[in-house]
Formats: sequence, structure tokens, C-alpha cells
Amino acid sequence: MLRFRYLLYMTLVLLVGCSTTGVHRNVEDGVLAQKAMVEIPEHQLLDVWIELFSPGELPEDEEDARGLSMEIRNAEARYLPVLLRDTMEKTGYWGAVRVVPQGTEGAEVLVSGTIVASDGERLELEISARDASGREWFNNSYEAEAVLQAYLDVETTDREVFQALFNAIANDLATYRASMTEDELLAVRRIAGLRFAADLAPDVFTAYLQQDSDGRYSILRLPAQDDPMLRRVNAIRERDFLLIDTLNGHFDNFYREMQLPYQQWRKTRSEEMASLREIQREARNRKLVGAAAILGAIAIEALGGSNTRAATGSLRNLMVVGGAYAIKSGFDKDSETSIHSDAIEELGDSFSSETQPLVVNVEGETHKLTGSAEVQYGKWRDLLKQIYASETGLPGQVN
Repeated sequence: MLRFRYLLYMTLVLLVGCSTTGVHRNVEDGVLAQKAMVEIPEHQLLDVWIELFSPGELPEDEEDARGLSMEIRNAEARYLPVLLRDTMEKTGYWGAVRVVPQGTEGAEVLVSGTIVASDGERLELEISARDASGREWFNNSYEAEAVLQAYLDVETTDREVFQALFNAIANDLATYRASMTEDELLAVRRIAGLRFAADLAPDVFTAYLQQDSDGRYSILRLPAQDDPMLRRVNAIRERDFLLIDTLNGHFDNFYREMQLPYQQWRKTRSEEMASLREIQREARNRKLVGAAAILGAIAIEALGGSNTRAATGSLRNLMVVGGAYAIKSGFDKDSETSIHSDAIEELGDSFSSETQPLVVNVEGETHKLTGSAEVQYGKWRDLLKQIYASETGLPGQVN
């Protein structure tokens, strides 16, 4: 059975591995994350860095944007990458999987994402992946919907409602990785190390790499294994990994703090939107019924003879009064929609206040993760270059 599954998976790799660019995937619930069936040798494992997502834009339609805010989107942009990271870590296909600020240099595989839509009922992400050589793996969009019952189910299982969507992303990444040869995997790892070294000391290490007009990197030559400058670079790179791991600890804390209020916000907003749509439907139907009754009474009056008008006088009066009441009740139902809309807005405001960025201490300075995490990491990279310059006596390139 395992052999059959392996052959089936490799067939999918050959068919799909290099043709996923620009695909829009409607992900159905029940998609499972593909896990490695054999342990992958360490030298073939690629480290993956997942950038904090771009929050995207809110819907232009006022109805669709009810209860949403950029504060919530910015929080989601830090929350959702952690979900993807945790999903990928469980598959066994990768080395270290880390969440990093946008613009972080040095990844073997870099995953970037944009939130296209997120309102509790629907999640759509645009995901791109690129390795250190500059080769784009894919640039796909993933969309999934969640029914209200799904939120009731996860309250007892602690399962992410849109887990299938993250499984689909992880599967596409694993599929592309499986299409690469051992030599290609090794080249990606070496290029990532040399790009870090060239960023740290461009005067020394830029000559080892070549970049073509398409932005693709290739290795011209390799430094000697016992090169003292390379040893220093590798030691500094380990310090860089330690800081990124520290940042991931802060992202994990933010994720845990956000998880419960975020789940409740999505669930309650879905309930409120369902109630809002039901009230709008009832109001519309009542107005139509009322209008039809009044028009019917008018038609009898206009088209019937004198005997008909005399015989249906009470009926016509009842139709007019009943129709008017139905229309009035329809407008009364309309007024209820504002109550539910206000509740959604209050939920959004409450959630925003509960997901304010964490204040963290890095290198003895206090910063907020939102925005300042990226700034802090930029300062850290400048500090690494200064450390390298002081240790080697060679000029670093500080931004």
C-alpha cells in the first residue's frame, strides 16, 4: 500500500511539479497534508522562511466590509504565517521552517503571501515561493469557505477551520521540492550561504556568484572549505538564525494570545452575517407580498364589474390593509439589520483592541512587533556587518 501511494505521489510530481504557476485553487474541506513516507537525508533538507503576509485591502463593497478593519488584517498577516509554518513542520519535508519579517535576506526557500480576502466565512491567500537561486516555484491563489457548523465543530477539537487551505499550500511546496534533483537541492543551499556572505561582505564574496538578466543566481566558484573568512561568515550566520528564532518565539506568543479571540471573532461574525442575510431576505419577501396584495386589490377594483366590486369590497379592504402591514413589517425588519451590523462592527473593534502588537525586548531595546520587528531586524543585519568588519578588518556594507 505504501509503495502504491509513493508511486501515485511521484506521478503527481511529474505531472504537476513544474506547472503550478498562476493556479487558482478552490480548496475543499478534507484536504490532508502530504507527509514524507521516508526520512529525508539532512543534506537534502531545505530551510524555509515564511515572510509575514501582506494584509491586502478591505472589500470595496460596504456590505462585504462590515466588521472588518485594517487592524484585524494586520493581525492576521502575523497570525496566518505561523499556521502555515506549523503545518509544514509536521510534514517532514523541510529543515528549519521560520517566520521572518518581510525583506529578510538569506532564505533557501522564501514563501510570501498576501491576504486577498478574510472575513470568517471565506479565506483567500495569494502565495508565491522562490528559492535562493531566484527560481520561482509557483505563484498561486488558494480559496476556501467555512460554514458556520465548522466553527461549532472546532470548539471541541481545537482544529483550524481553514486547515485544509494550509495543507494545500504545504502540499504544493512539497510537490515542487520533490521534483528537484539532489544536485539542485545542494546548489540552492550553497547559493543561499553565498548570498548571505555577499550581503555581509560584498567585496569578498560577490565574485563567487553570477546573476543573469532574469535575476537567477548560479555559482561561479566555491570558496575553500577551510577559508577563514567563510568560517567567520558561517559563525555570524548562526547568530542570525538565533535572532530569527527569538523573533519566532515572539510570533508564537502573539499567535497564542490571538488564537481564542480570533476564533471567536470569526465564528460570531459568521453568525451575525448569516442572521443579517436572513433578515434581509424576510424583509424583501414581506415587501413583495404586501405590494402584491395591494396591486391585487387595485386590479379587482379596476377590472371587475359593479357586482364584483360590491361582492369583494371587504376582501379588497383586507388586501390593502394586510398589504400595507406586510410592507411596514418589511421595513421594520430592515431596521433590525442595523442592529446586527452594529454588533459586527463592535466585534471588529473589540477584536482589534485584543490583538494589539506585543511589546518585545530585543538587544536591550523595547519594540513593538508590528512594523518595528522589520526595522529591528534591519538594524540587526547592520550590526552583523559591523561585527564582521571588526573581526576581519575588512569593510562591511552598512545600509
